Amino acid sequence: MADNVESVLSKIRPHTSSSLAHQKAPATLLRAIEATFREQNTEPSSTAYFAALLTTLDGALQSSRASGPAMGEGDVIPAVLYLLAAVVPFVPHPVIRSNLSTVLSLTSPLFPTLTPHAPPLRSQITLYGAVLLALDRSHLDAQGLRQAFMTILQLSLDPRPKVRKRASEVIKEVLVAPPPPMVKHPYAEKVAEWVKAALAEISSGGLPKFKGKKADTEGSEAAIHLLAFLRPALPTLPAESLAPITSSLLLLPRLGNPYLSQSAYSILSDLLTMSLDDPTVDLQSHISELLRVILSTPPVKTDAALNAAWANVLGNTMLAYHHVNADECVSHLSKVWKALWTLLESPDAATRKATAEALSMVGRCFTPQTIKAAVKEKDTADHKTPIRKIIAQTSASLDSLAYARAIPEVLSVISSLIESLRFRNGSRKNSTAAEQLLLPLITKIADLRVKKTFEYKEAADNTLGTAMKILGPEVVLRALPLNLETVDRQAGREPRAFLLPLLAQPHPSPLAHFVSYFVPLTERMFDLHTTAEAEGRQSEAKVWSVLVEQIWMGLPGYCWGTVDLKQSLTPQFSQLLSQLLYNQPDLRPAVLRALKIMVDSNVALGSGEPEKIAKLPETVRADAISEEEAQANIEFLRTQAESWLAVLFNVFGSVGRDNQGMVGDVISAWIAIADPKEVTQAYQKLVTLFKQNLSKAQNASAHNKGQASDSMTVMTQDLLLLILPHLSSADASALFDLHMTSEVLENKDNGVQKRGYKTLARLVESGKVQIDAAAVFKKLEGLVDGLAAAAKKDRFHLLTALVQLIPSESLHLIPSIIPEAVLGTKEPSEKARNAAFDLIVAMGKKMAAGGVVKRNMVEGMDEDGAATANIEEYLTMIAGGLAGATPHMISATVTAISRLVFEFKDSISTQMQTEIFGTLLVFLGSANREIVKSVLGFIKLAIHTMPAELLRPHLKDLVPALLKWSHDHKNHFKAKVRHIFERMIRRFGWEDVYGHAQEEEARKVLVNIKKRKDRAKRKRANAAEDEDDVPKAKPAAGDAFEDVLYGSESELDDSDDEDVPAQNAASKRRGKDTGARLRVDDDEPMDLLSGAASRVTSKSHIRSRKKPGQDAARFKMDEDTGKMVIDEESDDEGAEAEAAGEDVAGNAYLESLTSVDGFKRGPNGRIKFNKDTKKRRREAEADEDVEMGDGEAAQKPGKKSKKKTEPKFGQEFKAKKAGGDVKKNGIDPYAYMPLSQAAKKQNRGARIGIAGKR
Repeated sequence: MADNVESVLSKIRPHTSSSLAHQKAPATLLRAIEATFREQNTEPSSTAYFAALLTTLDGALQSSRASGPAMGEGDVIPAVLYLLAAVVPFVPHPVIRSNLSTVLSLTSPLFPTLTPHAPPLRSQITLYGAVLLALDRSHLDAQGLRQAFMTILQLSLDPRPKVRKRASEVIKEVLVAPPPPMVKHPYAEKVAEWVKAALAEISSGGLPKFKGKKADTEGSEAAIHLLAFLRPALPTLPAESLAPITSSLLLLPRLGNPYLSQSAYSILSDLLTMSLDDPTVDLQSHISELLRVILSTPPVKTDAALNAAWANVLGNTMLAYHHVNADECVSHLSKVWKALWTLLESPDAATRKATAEALSMVGRCFTPQTIKAAVKEKDTADHKTPIRKIIAQTSASLDSLAYARAIPEVLSVISSLIESLRFRNGSRKNSTAAEQLLLPLITKIADLRVKKTFEYKEAADNTLGTAMKILGPEVVLRALPLNLETVDRQAGREPRAFLLPLLAQPHPSPLAHFVSYFVPLTERMFDLHTTAEAEGRQSEAKVWSVLVEQIWMGLPGYCWGTVDLKQSLTPQFSQLLSQLLYNQPDLRPAVLRALKIMVDSNVALGSGEPEKIAKLPETVRADAISEEEAQANIEFLRTQAESWLAVLFNVFGSVGRDNQGMVGDVISAWIAIADPKEVTQAYQKLVTLFKQNLSKAQNASAHNKGQASDSMTVMTQDLLLLILPHLSSADASALFDLHMTSEVLENKDNGVQKRGYKTLARLVESGKVQIDAAAVFKKLEGLVDGLAAAAKKDRFHLLTALVQLIPSESLHLIPSIIPEAVLGTKEPSEKARNAAFDLIVAMGKKMAAGGVVKRNMVEGMDEDGAATANIEEYLTMIAGGLAGATPHMISATVTAISRLVFEFKDSISTQMQTEIFGTLLVFLGSANREIVKSVLGFIKLAIHTMPAELLRPHLKDLVPALLKWSHDHKNHFKAKVRHIFERMIRRFGWEDVYGHAQEEEARKVLVNIKKRKDRAKRKRANAAEDEDDVPKAKPAAGDAFEDVLYGSESELDDSDDEDVPAQNAASKRRGKDTGARLRVDDDEPMDLLSGAASRVTSKSHIRSRKKPGQDAARFKMDEDTGKMVIDEESDDEGAEAEAAGEDVAGNAYLESLTSVDGFKRGPNGRIKFNKDTKKRRREAEADEDVEMGDGEAAQKPGKKSKKKTEPKFGQEFKAKKAGGDVKKNGIDPYAYMPLSQAAKKQNRGARIGIAGKR
């Protein structure tokens, strides 16, 4: 029987003892059916269960014909339907088709009877969902089937949530999977007609079936249920039905229900988005009417949720209109933009955000003709074209007080306008429309950005970044000079250093601009840096160095498929880049990234492959160079490859291990475009250098044991690994032979060994080397003695690659690898363990693929003949380790068998699985904990993986053996055993497990587990009632074997967790939009006519601003000396008493450990009292600063606490033997306290932070 059927039924069986009738009845019926199977020697299968359940249902209906079918919780018919719903999804489709008439005759008449009973009705719906998915086109017209489907369709509007949800899910699942070769399901047209009729009925107000006060409410609820059903079903409906559905949806907002209107607008947005993606969805005839109706029914401005949905549907309508008829769409631009723009005045942040997104969609509707007309009109004063009107309105809003709180949204709209106006009128050499139309607006934003009173600097940076991305630094910096040099400062020009971080993004400016503008600028800045550093002005020197670094960080932005690469990458510029790589570590990452982008972008553009081009940034793709230009760039870079590889090799050797990865990526990119001859030359140089360094290291090993891992030998191997994918077959074979030597694989340097094995594995995987597997295995076996622990992972990878190359007639080589692989599963390194598991599985797959194992050629075996290779033969080989001489070997073998049983569970016969389980069960009685730990892991996996029928006979031995370890805390055995019992109870039921517990004490363990489990279940049920949100399941770790072996921890562990207290409502309200206020600066008057928007701030911003001296103003001032007087006595007696009480309570535990009267517990639980020494008494006297009166004062706030001494302020400076303070650890005995901390009176009685001066 399929495991998935068994996994479903195994969750039903344990409920035979349930106190709930609706759980007990299906479990009892299932047990009875399985008992019948055993009596008749019938193999349990999904088909057998299906037939038995149909027979049972027929008998139950026959017996209840007189009185009518009973649908109570403990009755037979609901139990049969529940089991049928669980089994039918796994029944073969031909079986369902052949028994379709039987299923329909038995179940379809039950729909009227089942309607009042929700649980069996849901089972019936699930049953029909599985049946409908199994049928082909010819069966869908069967008598009664269409009526049953329409009944389920009607139930998708049922007022009961679970019934409605299940019916909607079944309808969607059926429509999504039409019978092949059909694209749309035959029932889709019926569903579309029903949806149209239901929408029409709702619009006319006729859907409620009764009259009264609840009629309107019921109608709205039915409409909401219909829209909830319609949203996921839309893509499955016929394309020709979507237009009338759209017209019906437009009528719903007129009903006046806000939620209904919002849902209708949301579904309309989905429909319009579908029309863009699916050409078969034709809304052309309705789109203009749709736009007219939406514009004519704007929501009330105070309705925030509906405003956002209305703006979204209006934006999507314009996009769909533009897709259908761009010229007609343009005529509505001004009208739609004006309708949306007024929503930016809304006080609701969500509405403003949705409006900005909708305006962005409208901006994407600009046509080339409209843009050209706007460009022609740019020099005139009149704004006649829609785009000029839009730009003028947007620019004016930056100074308007009405849009003060919407400045971030306005800036977002400006960003979308810049992207929409990237049009160049054909040639890349022409300037963009954004440059001609929006440059004054961009300049205005930059002027706002430098004002100290402007609050939305981040939003302004995003807009300027968009301008930099579309226009390029060459255009932007021409309009907005950086003003960073001393001359600019002296002239009073405002610096714009905030533009420098924006250079790094891809943009269309040529590389020549960086060479001509920024390189001389950085040279001048570097001179200023050197001068400032020489004159001791470190802060100024740091500023210049940061500016230089930011400029060079912008170099990669110029290298994305640049047009003038050949003209700009001159020998002089290349020499400068090389010097930066050698001498400027701070600038090295930017130069390396630029060199890599220079190659990768041109390779992608020159390939012409859509997959590679799609990985490039959108800006590069939108304004890309031609394929021929990219290929010409690659040819030019190929001529530079030899010199650049030499530079990069030198840099790779000079940087540390942490930075070599970055250089290696650049080397890989350049080596990929290099000429094969240059690759061969580089390889030969590296091999020569490797041999020299290897011999030097061997000569030095006699005097100095071991080499550093960053030695020249290791560095050369890393470079060989980088160029390895591009070597010829001859060079690859030579490199393989070079590394297959004891000088490399038994080297004293761990790094050389690791890279040696890694190189060999990569060469084997590349397929460029012809390998004799037997000879290689024999040689590797002789090199195992000098193997370092750090190289085991790479050795396992090599062996895994070699196993794939073993011929099917030479599988006798596998037994020689098994001991090493099995022991590798117990390696301390997780990566090495995983590699060992991969090797074990790879050998299993090789054996499972078939072949011959010649036993006379296996080492240590005298038998003649040959064994057929299969997974069971391989498991027999592995199981030989169970006779190992050491517990470590036996434990490793058990772990290896566990992995193989999990991986090949479907290929191992039942007899073999029984033998494995029985054999390993014996080791559960071992006295060695390492062995038992592995066996417990195997049992946990077996209960999850193996069939229940196979394990059930072993319960009589398994349960007592596990209970022996249930009280052992060492190695977490108690917890492991409890987890295993929980799985067993879920799998086999409480009675079966409990019945095999032999001793009364052992039975108590199982009873305790059951009680804890029931308690946890009750707590989860209560939590589910209190909270609407369903808790998320724990994510899997990623590896299925690890999840089974170590995952799914005890569900009882979390049963005692306390609920997290709910957040204070006031703190939630604090995060809401609190409006905006005018900010009045003391030194300048407020001008409400010009630039007022830049002086508007939020309440939270007002709270966060501090004035200079704000903390100091809270203290008294000594008139004679001008010093502040800090009073250390708290004015709040209650706060002081509370602090004293907390001090008493907080120090109680520490006192019990350190005081004279304290004690400690030893490892065995014995109490050991502290010794009464002079030192302890002296410390107790010094620390005694709280009397009993303080504790009483803490409990009685009305009394004033009595203090024996001042708090322990500066106690750490108190001398042990002398009477005064002393200097400790180079710190003077003075207290330095921040004014902000001293100003808080309520905190002065508690902890005080002290900073010492040396």
